[in-house]
Amino acid sequence: MAGSIAQGTSQTHGNTHILHFLVRLPRPMEKVWPALATEVGLAAWYTPADELEPRLGGAVVLRGVGAGRITAWDVDRVAEYTVEGGGRIRFHLERDGEEGTALRFTHEFEGERESEQRWRARFERLVELLEPGP
Repeated sequence: MAGSIAQGTSQTHGNTHILHFLVRLPRPMEKVWPALATEVGLAAWYTPADELEPRLGGAVVLRGVGAGRITAWDVDRVAEYTVEGGGRIRFHLERDGEEGTALRFTHEFEGERESEQRWRARFERLVELLEPGP
């Protein structure tokens, strides 16, 4: 299985924007989770996490994005970070066949800081990072 990124969707409600992506990753959930829920994993494809307390209500500081709290946490399945100035960033993992993972991503934010193209480029790095080696 190769990774793939479905066309993202975008909605706008007033000044609030919501981006959705479905990313299919060629690794089991247990291998994908650390890329979304650890300082080292996030830094490898998205941005360094200067602080990350891995629990519901824990503190999170995403460099260049903002500081806030973990607003959803279901180990190996859901990580949601809500940061001031950066909005709500949610990663939801589901099994996709025997060896794959489907990542359902949502980013809810205000203003014009983010774009579908920027997230697509990030997810391309994530897919590359998780591609099985030779």
